[in-house]
Amino acid sequence: MWFAGPARLVPEAGRPAAQRLGFHLEPGMRVGLFGGSFNPAHEGHAHVAETALRRLNLDKVIWLVSPQNPLKSSAQTRPLAERMAGARARALGCSMIVSDAETRMGSNYTIDTLRVLKARYPGVNFVWVMGADSLASFHRWRGWTQIMREMPVAVISRPWAALKARTSPAARRFAHARKPASAAATLPGLSAPAWVYLTGPLNFASSTALRDRQTKGG
Repeated sequence: MWFAGPARLVPEAGRPAAQRLGFHLEPGMRVGLFGGSFNPAHEGHAHVAETALRRLNLDKVIWLVSPQNPLKSSAQTRPLAERMAGARARALGCSMIVSDAETRMGSNYTIDTLRVLKARYPGVNFVWVMGADSLASFHRWRGWTQIMREMPVAVISRPWAALKARTSPAARRFAHARKPASAAATLPGLSAPAWVYLTGPLNFASSTALRDRQTKGG
């Protein structure tokens, strides 16, 4: 789940059977939504999720494993079941949930996913979570400004991406909505647009490097 488009209804949007998404959330909970293809999942993903969980004082982080990244061909993407299994191996602890909710709801676009989840779980304080490498290219996502206005966003530092992320079109466009890292724990309760950039120890694992190594048999 990487890209957003214009507002539209998706299959199952507005239907009451929230349990079909495979998880249960209560009003008042603070929940991070961590989307990606996780192709494959690695320690860097776990670092982002765990940092968000701790620094934002979240109750849950949901890893939303996307059906297909629109920027990549299906030949570059491993089967969903394989990517789900890899994410579960990294998302440890009862506070982490790995979900194929986008496949279940028939959504290929981030903005649709966020709106459906907000409608199905009223009263839950959602935060969109992403690595700094995603912020650097966020302006390439269709409808990225809508995502920033849909819910608060937490950006977690990633190797080699700090400068590009902090000077990206998205960071500049929403500079007025950036909150200090010291206020990270208040983010889930804020109205969008609101975002934080969180720095800390870096994890250098990447999906690209893992795929390259596996292709070469290393």
